[in-house]
Amino acid sequence: MTTTAQHAQPIVGLIGAGNMARSLAGGLLNNGWPKARLLLADPDANQRMGAQEALGVSVYEDNAEVAGRAEILVLAIKPQAMVEAARALAPHVQERRPLVVSLAAGVRLNDIERWLGGGLAMVRVMPNTPALVGSGASGMYANERVDARGRDQAESILRAVGVTVWVENEALIDVVTALSGSGPAYFFLMMEALERAAVEQGLDPKQARLLTLETAFGAAKMALEGGEEPALLRRRVTSPGGTTEAAIHVFEDSGMRRLCKEAVTAAIKRARELGDMFGAAK
Repeated sequence: MTTTAQHAQPIVGLIGAGNMARSLAGGLLNNGWPKARLLLADPDANQRMGAQEALGVSVYEDNAEVAGRAEILVLAIKPQAMVEAARALAPHVQERRPLVVSLAAGVRLNDIERWLGGGLAMVRVMPNTPALVGSGASGMYANERVDARGRDQAESILRAVGVTVWVENEALIDVVTALSGSGPAYFFLMMEALERAAVEQGLDPKQARLLTLETAFGAAKMALEGGEEPALLRRRVTSPGGTTEAAIHVFEDSGMRRLCKEAVTAAIKRARELGDMFGAAK
């Protein structure tokens, strides 16, 4: 993303200066994005101060200041605040016609576009919290007005904090939400349970925590770098008649696969309910 001609980079405006917006902005800066072409807006004075101190970029109180200048407008605001914010931004967005990228979970593009006045090139993104440490996994969907250049621009922003995948059907964003959006909590729950089990068996709590976290990290690193399916990796560390096999049998007999399927299905159902609820606003 680094360029020798700063003016070649579009002006990216982020509405919201919270953790996710700061992570995206920080990732862009680390990849060489010029500070002068990165703007943030947030009505919260504490958020503005925090973003300015952390990033050294321009942060405004009025969203319109950013919307009136951005070539790529990133909506990094809470879903429940989207209706009011989008309606207020509509005149500026209609005049400027930026590429609009929404990070709001559960809010469908057609609804956001309607609140913004319609006829816009828009991308919906489902990031996840590991983006805060540069290891995010984001699902992305573009409407029919987004061309190849717009896709590249949107992807370049999210790739600053992790990996990205495109889906061609917006309904699949609900599946992404259930998998990678909510997924970190699933793994945190597993870590919590393993750590507690080890402590109950006599291991020192600090040792249990360290071993749990490093094991989770190491397993993920092996899966990412080896390029092999998790099933194959599992079989390789599961010696017949060994300790790992004994533990795997307990997981399998307890219906772990069924529970994962039911959990993902429940999250998808809730994502669709939220989409209906947010979309009901006129």
